Amino acid sequence: MKCLVAVLVCVALVEGIVRIPLTKHKSMREALREEGIELSYHDPALKYQPDEFSSSANMYINNYADTTYYGAISIGTPPQSFQVLFDTGSANLWVDSIYCSTRACNTHTKFNPRESSTYSANGKTFFLPYGAGSLHGTFGYDTVNVGGIVINHQEIGLSTNEPGQNFVVAKFDGILGLSYPSISAGGETPVVDNMISQNLLSANIFSFYLSRGGQQGSVLSFGGVDTSLYRGQIYWTPVTSETYWQIGVQGFEINGRETGWCSQGCQSIVDTGTSTLTAPSQFIGDIMQAIGAQRSQNGMYMVDCSELNHLPTLSFVISGVALPLPPSAYISQHYQNGNQFCSVDIGPTYLPSHNGQPLWIFGDVFLREYYSIYDRTNNHLGFASAA
Repeated sequence: MKCLVAVLVCVALVEGIVRIPLTKHKSMREALREEGIELSYHDPALKYQPDEFSSSANMYINNYADTTYYGAISIGTPPQSFQVLFDTGSANLWVDSIYCSTRACNTHTKFNPRESSTYSANGKTFFLPYGAGSLHGTFGYDTVNVGGIVINHQEIGLSTNEPGQNFVVAKFDGILGLSYPSISAGGETPVVDNMISQNLLSANIFSFYLSRGGQQGSVLSFGGVDTSLYRGQIYWTPVTSETYWQIGVQGFEINGRETGWCSQGCQSIVDTGTSTLTAPSQFIGDIMQAIGAQRSQNGMYMVDCSELNHLPTLSFVISGVALPLPPSAYISQHYQNGNQFCSVDIGPTYLPSHNGQPLWIFGDVFLREYYSIYDRTNNHLGFASAA
């Protein structure tokens, strides 16, 4: 009955939904690969380090090399527009700024606070560890417009130094974090929390629809659920830690057969800022064996493209419901010099979750299959089959 009531409430809120179109671009990794540069694998869970919490002003950005979905916001008066990654795995908003003159900053749109009548500085600084260097910045306040939702006096980070080649090819100008305020760098108030405190939403809900197969049409919605973007029932599960959007996983199945790996409980962080599905390192070998994948010289797991129709379905049991991922969800097909290659979009993570339970990350591989709903009032997450 809870699910039915929630769905009816959301239907009533359709008129109050604000939709942000998300555009799919090449990732940093893909762009660099075309230039003959291969990035090494980074554990996506590195950005969930305790150093990111509000006791310091650090934000990890190690795993954004593979992200591809971005949307538009504006900052300042008059408004200046930016393409940002909407990231449920972090809490802060930052963009490139005129205070940064490196090549990486110069290839992107830069915020100019001097041209905004509503900007004010607050004197705090931050840095985002990335590879061998760090992105440095300073915090300030300004008016932020997200799809027509106008947030006054929003804390923003402005880059002052952006090193390395990776950001040069990035298609986004910054990141807008959507996780809980407890992990905000510098203790800054996240955008969603200001939306809530300023009564800007019809309901304290946002939701993601990520398109499949390289198609456009991805949408981030604020204020409710778009019933045209999913099929069937919404399945709800509680947030287990109000830091990231973290949930419990009670089982993991391969072709319908329970593995027992989560019999004592697993955790998963639902993260739009991670492109892959990430499995606990102790399970990755068995998963690849079940898939029939071989590790290549560059560290990627590959399968024979002719076997795609025979690969197993992987399922997660969440609050008593099995949510399957078919092979088409976790296998990517690439073409190079006329040859076809098929890689497995599943990688390992080495960090434990709270209480020592194995940690998964549900990135875009999972989220393309399931419309995801993030409810701050009830602190639970909903999943429904994507339309």
